[in-house]
Amino acid sequence: SGRFPAVTPGGRGRRWGWSLGGPVGTALSARYGARPVVMTGGVFSGLGLLLASFATSLAHLYLCIGLFSGFGWALVFTPSVASVARYFKKRRTLATGLAFTGVGLSSFAFSPLFQFLVDTYAWRGALMLVAAMSFNLVVCGALIRPLALKEDLAGPGCPGRPCLEKLSSLLGLHLLSHWPFMRYVFAITLINTGYFIPYVHLVARTRELGFDEYQAAFLMSVAAVADLCGRLFSGWLADCGAFRLLHILVAWTSLTGISLVLIPLGQGYPLLATIATCYGFFSGALTPVVFSIVPEIVGIGNIFGSLGLLQMIESIGGLLGAPLSGWLRDTTGDYTASFVAAGAFLLAGTLVLLTLPNFSSCMRASPVPACPPPQPCVRSPVPLVI
Repeated sequence: SGRFPAVTPGGRGRRWGWSLGGPVGTALSARYGARPVVMTGGVFSGLGLLLASFATSLAHLYLCIGLFSGFGWALVFTPSVASVARYFKKRRTLATGLAFTGVGLSSFAFSPLFQFLVDTYAWRGALMLVAAMSFNLVVCGALIRPLALKEDLAGPGCPGRPCLEKLSSLLGLHLLSHWPFMRYVFAITLINTGYFIPYVHLVARTRELGFDEYQAAFLMSVAAVADLCGRLFSGWLADCGAFRLLHILVAWTSLTGISLVLIPLGQGYPLLATIATCYGFFSGALTPVVFSIVPEIVGIGNIFGSLGLLQMIESIGGLLGAPLSGWLRDTTGDYTASFVAAGAFLLAGTLVLLTLPNFSSCMRASPVPACPPPQPCVRSPVPLVI
């Protein structure tokens, strides 16, 4: 058969591999730097897809695409985002938004491209070609230049430190007692629970209303273009300095939640397309702010460990959101409760964000000290001059 059977099997396993690999990637980056870690992740991701092209069972696909490639993408994603945060200070959100524009472009272009590859080369050949694309991440990782920050060298020397203390520092486990950061992680986990529901059920909802498959697919393309525009606009707005990042994040999460709640009201195609466009724009706009606000909470010196923990914990929401949404659809008979619940999770996350320190202040807050153990030993990187 020319159909690709691995999309669903790989998805949940890939999420597990990605979430569990996040802290490992950040720990390795703190010890050896982001460049070798990202290059290693490129090898793992490409090799997993290549091995999956020889699959003879679903378990083989779960292992190769889900865990193997998922772990590789974790080694690529988190160190790359952390590197952007370390490179920029004044225009950090705009830089993060530009870095994430690849997500919007790939969402718009890759689905039809992959279907073309499947129709032309069957799913095994398509996986081989996608594996070849993934191996290019090795080249991208080689282009990451090391950057020395004074926060990296703030701790005393490493001789005589207990092994568990070193491991805890590398993994950022001391941040588990940093209550503002953990409240932020809890808020993002709630947001993540409802964030991906349209990507799972919006096409099915559109088909349920009687529209054909091309009209349903067009909605996702429109949302992807709006997502791209939202990331760029949000980065520009945040770096204007007129508003605090936390206030901007609360605004985008609230609007995203409201747009999800309104999806069941879109009975006609023009109204549904309008709501999908709003969802794409608002959800894209909140993404760069989520990551660029982390240094304001824990400080740039804790960026690797904090992003690893954030990625691992918030993935719980992404794992639970889609099954919960599907269960609500099966229980109620339509998607109304699914989208209302998704929007409610985002609005609940917004309420948690309101509890972060100095939310009511108009001034940008200083990071709350995390009281970490002494900094881990790191190899002295080559300074980067911008």
